[in-house]
Amino acid sequence: MDKSDAFITPPVLDSLKSTLNEREREIFSPEATYSNAGIRRHPIIDTAAGYRQAFSLDADRILHSRAYTRYIDKTQVFYLISNDHITHRVLHVQLVSKIARTIGRFLRLNEDLIEAIALGHDIGHTPFGHEGECYLSTLCQAAGIGTFMHNVQSIQFLDRVERKGQGWNLCLQTLDGILCHDGEIHNQLLAPSPDKNFTTFDAEITAKKADPDYPLIPMTNEGCVVRVADTIAYIGRDLEDAIRLDILDRRDIPRSIARTLGNTNGTIVYRLVTDVIQNSHDNPFVAFSPEISDALKALKQFNLERIYLNPKSKIHAAAIQRLFSMLFEMCLKELEINDRASDIYSRFMADMSESYLAEHSPPEIVRDYIAGMTDRFFLHQFPEHLRPTARS
Repeated sequence: MDKSDAFITPPVLDSLKSTLNEREREIFSPEATYSNAGIRRHPIIDTAAGYRQAFSLDADRILHSRAYTRYIDKTQVFYLISNDHITHRVLHVQLVSKIARTIGRFLRLNEDLIEAIALGHDIGHTPFGHEGECYLSTLCQAAGIGTFMHNVQSIQFLDRVERKGQGWNLCLQTLDGILCHDGEIHNQLLAPSPDKNFTTFDAEITAKKADPDYPLIPMTNEGCVVRVADTIAYIGRDLEDAIRLDILDRRDIPRSIARTLGNTNGTIVYRLVTDVIQNSHDNPFVAFSPEISDALKALKQFNLERIYLNPKSKIHAAAIQRLFSMLFEMCLKELEINDRASDIYSRFMADMSESYLAEHSPPEIVRDYIAGMTDRFFLHQFPEHLRPTARS
């Protein structure tokens, strides 16, 4: 329990909290999630959690987590680039939060819940973005611990790894939105699947681990908004980064897409946000219009072919993949020989709760350790001559 959690709330603050909860019923849409509906796995721990509302408290806990701090040096799309204007994971997360809260405000949803989901949605990302995720997943499968997926790993960090294995005891609605955030999946319309509890939530995690294609739908409209905002935040921003790096030219964007969505990030974000608000207002779902949805789907495919799969974006791919394999094997060996002087012991396992150590196999511990690394920390696990160098 944090010191702030142990603070006994003065009656006046408790009264103000009750007033804020009541005000939500006056200003929120019937489709919103009320703060006093927050469900925690261990409610008794938070009986003295203070005067913050449930989802505001979740956002604070995520913001102050060690995993959130490491966003600062994690790849979004482009890595090992000497250019301070290329998007990193921390900026992407902030953009998702801002875009989602803008949509949520116009739809009269719970902005605290939206912020909590948005801030935590990519906590489980590996160093070197989706490429790193693929490399680590291959190693995890070979080690017999299943597919690695960053959304599942986000839950692992927040629920099982943070605070030396105690986790943050976040609300179900927050964790569910993080698990179900997948911005790569295209949906013209998302309607929440509200009938969930921690038993069904845990079952969804198990099903997703067994089948990466297992479909996940958020339990709240706030979760649906973040999932849509994730796409809005990256789709145009990745275009701008690719143009800045001479991977493509603005004129390469197909005219049919540009006519509908625009050809700059600002215009793309504005048109997508506006369309979502117009088509979701006073509805029990979050949706794009068919025309905008088709254009967005086409832009996703364009980005996939011209940016994410472009050889210019993968200059160091072979070297990074080799380093992932070397590090996974090295860490497993250190656990096998009980090397207490190794980094995985001194930096990760030191003072870790007995429950975490008892419930995780060596490959799972290595997975958690590597997934939590920043790009820089990952590279510094190796002698300098093995590290690929940044290009300008």
